Amino acid sequence: MKAYLIIINILSFVLYGIDKLKAIKKKERISERTLILIGILGGSIGSITGMNIFRHKTKKLKFIISLPLILIIHIIVVIYLF
Repeated sequence: MKAYLIIINILSFVLYGIDKLKAIKKKERISERTLILIGILGGSIGSITGMNIFRHKTKKLKFIISLPLILIIHIIVVIYLF
């Protein structure tokens, strides 16, 4: 479980960086649905970090609200399970 969370968060962080580069180069982008989904699947910390480091999707209300909310839900689930 620990390895999964590390890998999914690294992946989500990298996806935000890739999408930012694609946006700058005006190339085909990673869908917003995919970026949010990777957060839901356990990559919320990587998504939030990537969003802030790469300054990507920081003005989109959908991301500003959903990613921290997903992180809070993940924390609650972890606390409940352990």
